[in-house]
Amino acid sequence: MALDSTVKPHERLSAYLSDDLSAVNVLISERMASEHAPRIPQVTKHLVDAGGKRLRPMLTLAAARMCGYQGEYHLNLAATVEFIHTATLLHDDVVDESAQRRGRPTANLLWDNKSSVLVGDYLFSRAFQLMVETGNLRVLDILSNASATIAEGEVLQLTAAQDLNTDEAIYMQVIRGKTAALFSAATQVGGVIAEADEGIVQALFTYGDALGISFQIVDDLLDYGGIAAQTGKNIGDDFREGKLTLPVIKAVAKATEEEREFWVRVIEKRKQQDGDLEHALTLLHKYDTLEETRQEAMAWAAKAQAAIRTLPDHELRDTLVDIADYVVARIS
Repeated sequence: MALDSTVKPHERLSAYLSDDLSAVNVLISERMASEHAPRIPQVTKHLVDAGGKRLRPMLTLAAARMCGYQGEYHLNLAATVEFIHTATLLHDDVVDESAQRRGRPTANLLWDNKSSVLVGDYLFSRAFQLMVETGNLRVLDILSNASATIAEGEVLQLTAAQDLNTDEAIYMQVIRGKTAALFSAATQVGGVIAEADEGIVQALFTYGDALGISFQIVDDLLDYGGIAAQTGKNIGDDFREGKLTLPVIKAVAKATEEEREFWVRVIEKRKQQDGDLEHALTLLHKYDTLEETRQEAMAWAAKAQAAIRTLPDHELRDTLVDIADYVVARIS
């Protein structure tokens, strides 16, 4: 199938992989069913139907196709990646006490925290069943390590996100865990299941890692300058939750004593009042940390592109290059 360069890259990717995606959707529907607990498919369907782009499973399918895979297990792996991602979203919304996800009420708001946590656990279990069926021990190793790394990143964020001593290195460790780990696993296993050369598998890993880092930096930046209808969450949510993301970390590093006291009050002590978000934005603009953060996101996107360009020529390769551009275009 030819790829139309006038269409957005994730839409081109979806169109190219339409048959595979349809099969993955069937598999997801089958595996999220539960004979004894009807709330499981209710909660899962609410999130799955919320309109996510399915970027992570598409990366798995694309990597496998680029590497010439002819089997069916890439479908298992794509569904595995989507289940892991959905499970983490359910858990994240409980931890963050979120009320909105992808522009819709969160599952924990519609049902309760207990349902969100337990359904998330169920999806993790389903994910492991799917990956075991491939019979590939290395795939199991990659995805199980990614699951552990995601959880580790989330726990690290609990302590780091409201500690003004958190520096850029710790921030990078957090987002590499909670976001980039699944991106890199998604691309890497596509190459592994296709038995691609190790250099190709490594390039796929590097692409996913850098793309995931860029993706999360952009998300954090959008919280201070996005449009709610585009981001699916309220502007300033991270600020109100006291999350210390990269633009703020950069501003704290340059802050005067008086400014630091402001950041201590609103981030560490969570004692916020009317006008604080606007003042925070003033400080971010004062030190140009939004632009610095944007440049870092673009640099990671460029690193992803450099990695994927080392792969053999394939029409999907150019689309994956464009995906990295699309990720940062949200802030360009």
